Formats: sequence, C-alpha cells, structure tokens
Amino acid sequence: MKIAVAGTGYVGLSIATLLSQKNEVVALDVVPEKVEKINNKISPIKDEEIEKYFKEKHLNLKATLDYKEAFSNADFIVISTPTNYDDENRFFDTSSVEDIIQKVILMNIDTTMVVKSTIPVGFIENIKKKYNINNIMFSPEFLREGKALYDNLHPSRIIVGEKSKKAEVFANLLKDCSLDENTPVLFMNSTEAEAVKLFANTYLALRVSYFNELDTYAELKGLNTKDIIEGICLDPRIGNHYNNPSFGYGGYCLPKDTKQLLVNYDNVPQNLIKAVVKSNKTRKKHITDMILKRNPKIVGVYRLIMKTESDNFRSSAIQDIIKNLKQSNVNIIIYEPTLDKEQFDDCVVVNDLNKFKNTSDIIIANRLDQNLISVLDKVYTRDIYNNN
Repeated sequence: MKIAVAGTGYVGLSIATLLSQKNEVVALDVVPEKVEKINNKISPIKDEEIEKYFKEKHLNLKATLDYKEAFSNADFIVISTPTNYDDENRFFDTSSVEDIIQKVILMNIDTTMVVKSTIPVGFIENIKKKYNINNIMFSPEFLREGKALYDNLHPSRIIVGEKSKKAEVFANLLKDCSLDENTPVLFMNSTEAEAVKLFANTYLALRVSYFNELDTYAELKGLNTKDIIEGICLDPRIGNHYNNPSFGYGGYCLPKDTKQLLVNYDNVPQNLIKAVVKSNKTRKKHITDMILKRNPKIVGVYRLIMKTESDNFRSSAIQDIIKNLKQSNVNIIIYEPTLDKEQFDDCVVVNDLNKFKNTSDIIIANRLDQNLISVLDKVYTRDIYNNN
C-alpha cells in the first residue's frame, strides 16, 4: 500500500519507519532540514531504534515538503502533526490537524485519514459533521519519547476508533509490521478511543504525582524516600514502575492531556482529575522552595530535557523551575549541549561542562548523569533510581 504520514515528530517518524518496512511511505513535513535528513537516511530525532533502522533496514520511505505528492494515491493518510493545550483560552489547539484534513478534502481523493495526534474527546465526530465527511478515524498511540519505534515494534495494544473493514485493514498494517504476534487489537467508536488516550495519560500523570508527593513528604519530614517506595512497590498490585521521583511530569503528552481531560469534565463531578493537574504545579513550587533554601548565588541547570537519551525539552518540568527561580531574581546558568545559542529564556547557556560545574553554587538535575558524579555535593535532584 501507499501510506502518507503528515508530521515527522516522534509519532509520525516512528509510524513511517514501521510501515515502510512493507509499504511505500511518503512522509510530509514543513521543515526542509528534516525532509533532507530523512531522505539521506539520517533521523532528525533522537531515537535509538529509528537510527538503527535507518542504517540497517531497507525502508521504502521518502520525505517531501509537497502535500500533493505525499497524499496522491495514498490508501491511508496518517495525521501526526503537533497539537497543544492553550492554557489561556482553555482549549486544545488542533489547527495543524484540521489543516491537513482541509488539504485532503480539497484534493478530492479516495483515501482514509487516520489521526494519530492527541485530540479532545469528540473531535472526530465533530470533524465528520463540520466537513460532511466519513473517511476519517482516530487511532491513539502509546509511545515513550526516545523509544517510539521500539513501542511500535512491541505495542502494548493497537486501538482503532472505528468498527469497519478499513479499520481492520489499518490495524493489520500496524500489527504486520510489528515484531509481536499476540498484540491485543481493539476496535471501538472514535469518541471512546479519544477517551482512552486522555485517561491513560492522566493515569500515568497521577502515578507520577503520587510518588512525587510521597517524596515531598519524605523530604520535609527527614525520611528515606527510597525505603518507603520500595516497601510500597513490592505489593504486586502497585508494582515497581513509574515510581522514580522527579521535578514533575512534563513532555509532549502528560501536561496537555491532563488539562484537556479536565476541560472535558465540564459539568461532570470530579475531584481527582483537577488534583492531578494541580499537584504538578505544587510539586514544582516545592522543588523551587528547596533550592531557594540553600541561598545559592548561581544555580546551574543541568539539561533541559525531560528524559535521559532524549533531545526534547518541550514543556519539561525544569523549565517551570527556571521560571519560578527567576521570579526570586536568582542568577541561572544552563548546561544543554543540544542548544547552539548563548541564551535560553534570558539565562546564559554554558556548554563547557567544567566551567558550568565550577561556576554553579548548586546544580539542579531532574535526572542524574555520570557527568555529575565528581560534583555530587553540589547537586540537587530527587532522582533515586537513575532511570526515567
């Protein structure tokens, strides 16, 4: 089959790589540098499996800036463009998704659109009515940043938000290109599929918040966080995962998805969803307070990224810590080797590691790193297990 993929972020590029093992895939993006890299078999994002597949596998994959080239004769058009939650206006910005939908409609082609971008509950049904179309469905993704292709090759489940023959065809495309034979496949209405995505990510955010609040309690009461967590997580009903304290949840999905779910709860009784959103803000304020207690003259921020082995720092928790510290007029320097500029958010970027370590009075790190072992006495982190 010919499959077009609109958007080459973590979701889009991992899907394009997965499906191009057995299908003709054309990836569309608006950034010329990304298109050029993909066509030269260089991954524009940091993902170990994508980089490996680009080097070692024969992939029928090319990228283009021309949407007509990408969409012409495509059996499926996968939409994986970025969406975001607008805090000020309390709505989910899906303009990039609608832009692709409008382009497909104007081309008047026989194809099926599959939205992989995160969208509000009810989006697909509203789109069908708004544009009087029926050739669109939603298929949620459950991918980890930096492990997106791995998670596509070994999916926990495949969900398609439609009960139809074409939904089965799309699900089989994903399954046939994966490495696992017994992946559960679920078909449901689009609105339920949209709810699955938001509720799943909100549960993960809840779990992160739970262990962060446990850590806040232990830190203020002088208790050993690790001992408490291990005593709790040996209960098989709780399990030993997503339990490593951090500066707060962040990244592409959890902040926007929790806020969107909260908006979807308008006129529905709830306490928990609101608490998950509020808890993250409270955690970041606590982290800020603990840093300020040390009265540092220069705070060194070690990495802006959310996770180790990543190059993304979109909505990272540490950026909110920086904003909080700036309100107290603290001098901040940043070590972030993926940045090639001298300033970030009005803070000086110091990418000479030794200079960074020597200049900082305190170094804050969401996740520990071998680079910091020599200055552990300066480091403030809540990382216990040295994992994401």
